[in-house]
Amino acid sequence: MRNTVLDFIGMKRQGRRIAMLTCYDYTMARLLDASGIDAILVGDSLGCVMLGYPDTLPVTMDDMIHHARAVVRGCQQALVVVDMPFMSYQASIAEAVRNAGRLIKETGAQAVKLEGGASVIGQIRAIVDAGIPVQAHVGMTPQSVNALGGFKVQGRGEEAAARLLADARAVEQAGAFSVVLECVPPKLAALASRTLHIPTIGIGAGAGCDGQVLVSQDMLGMFTDFTPRFVKRFAEAGETMRTAFRTYAEEVRAGTFPSEAHAFTSADCDDAVLARLERSLHEEQTPEDDGV
Repeated sequence: MRNTVLDFIGMKRQGRRIAMLTCYDYTMARLLDASGIDAILVGDSLGCVMLGYPDTLPVTMDDMIHHARAVVRGCQQALVVVDMPFMSYQASIAEAVRNAGRLIKETGAQAVKLEGGASVIGQIRAIVDAGIPVQAHVGMTPQSVNALGGFKVQGRGEEAAARLLADARAVEQAGAFSVVLECVPPKLAALASRTLHIPTIGIGAGAGCDGQVLVSQDMLGMFTDFTPRFVKRFAEAGETMRTAFRTYAEEVRAGTFPSEAHAFTSADCDDAVLARLERSLHEEQTPEDDGV
């Protein structure tokens, strides 16, 4: 059976850590789902790792819907959460509800995620009231990169730490079923995790959270434009792929691929048949002698 938001909350109560990864396509979704990953985030990080943007700001609703549809088709067990892209929820509560509804209705995902704390509790509450589960996101919020002055650790100092804890409590009270804590000092993230009733999902927030999320291309070594400090590479899939691509190109150029093992055979197309076809083609291409 597919995981639900209630399973998330139950996992926190049971002390079971939640494993979450990003995904943006059908093939990867199949692999993640078969691996027992609890939840998949179709993140607006696709703007960087799939579309080549320098940040997540250019990502559109259509981008998110396109990729999320593919991911949902590849999943049978994992809970699928879809990011609400920049300016799809900030302008008004009504617009936030409409866009959240589009993401769920047009993709088949089970929940949406949006960034922000106390400033977006109206949106969270309205989306939840519309029957759509919401995962919140506080700390370093990539959609606010310009306001934050870059990708920086958040919650440093007593005032900033108190503000982050207040944001986390606010989104819980607004109805979020979980909250992502990004780039937060580990002890502060652990305190938030002990304080909140909903699960915390850390990314660059230490081991004290109730779960973790990473960008799949980061942890596989596939995306190398930049590597955040908090990323652990669990495989060097990128180098494996580069080696495979180079070997393929070399074999094609050398004429060693494809070999007979990678070709089709047919008893109806033996040498005699080919000889007759070749003669027929030759006769068609030879001009008739008009007697001149």
